[in-house]
Amino acid sequence: MTTTTDATDPTADPFGEGAPLAHAARWTVLGACFHVVSDSAALLALAAQACASLPAHRFGAVAPMFHVELRLGAPRDTVYALPPRVRTQAGAGVLCGVMDAANHVVVSPGQRRALVSVSADMLERHPYHVRYEMMEFALYLLAARGQDLVPLHGACFGFGGRGVLVLGPTGAGKSTLALHALLEGLDFVAEDGVFVEPKTMRATGLANYLHVRDDALHWAEGAPHRWLASSPVIVRRSGVAKREADLRIGPGRLATAPLDLAAVVMLSDQPASGPARRSLPRDEAVARLHADQPYAAGQPHWQRFVDGAVERGVYRLDRQAHPRDALRALRPLLDADAAVA
Repeated sequence: MTTTTDATDPTADPFGEGAPLAHAARWTVLGACFHVVSDSAALLALAAQACASLPAHRFGAVAPMFHVELRLGAPRDTVYALPPRVRTQAGAGVLCGVMDAANHVVVSPGQRRALVSVSADMLERHPYHVRYEMMEFALYLLAARGQDLVPLHGACFGFGGRGVLVLGPTGAGKSTLALHALLEGLDFVAEDGVFVEPKTMRATGLANYLHVRDDALHWAEGAPHRWLASSPVIVRRSGVAKREADLRIGPGRLATAPLDLAAVVMLSDQPASGPARRSLPRDEAVARLHADQPYAAGQPHWQRFVDGAVERGVYRLDRQAHPRDALRALRPLLDADAAVA
């Protein structure tokens, strides 16, 4: 006797493994190649907002491959004015980020795979949070854990293949300085998240958007000002509203390859009262790096990164009257032939 199974019976596929993933794309970013598949054209299009048309950074001759599945679920009965914060948890080699039962991310660095599950109402009402807090969450974790990169909250830019890593507390001016680096024609790596290969001290990032407050728009003129002013406004979890300007259609240059870090610069929110930039002794540099990057400091390759940073030089840069003055103080660090004070 032959037994047939009703394909519409939910008990036949309780995990939804048979759902077709008809939409696919590949992007090389963050030093790796990401193969992204989805059962939703809209979800894949949102992922493209994060990954498409970016320089194909890689650290070796062959970029490692990571696989990401984006799955769209039914709309929920509850509608959020603001989505819940992502709660993280880990176990058995799996990393999770959970908003609720229908919206979560599961990352398996060992398998080089990630699953992003999104409800239809979340995609419709909160696409920024889906992209920024779920999709990019998966990309960052896979890239960092799968390539032994050190993940840092900071900015990076430079020229001639050399870069500076800019760190500092919220409000110290990282985004404004990054904006001016872009306007001055420096090669741009990232404004928010930077990933460093500690063996070589080369840095990559997701150079998709620049986030600046409206009070920084007066620094730009002409076409750059129009680019910023016409960019949509997003609201951070902190309540701070920022312009999210697409770097792929704006002025300036995106770095075509990871930059070799020449120095690490710690921004201070204190007005300059002496030399704009000063070198930090090792003990102070190590303490400041640890305090500024608590998450990265807990990662396996942190000490190697710190050693590389100290070898290249860690500097304090006090707040300048104009961002151009800050850039002027940083430029000697990028000149391979200059004597670094």
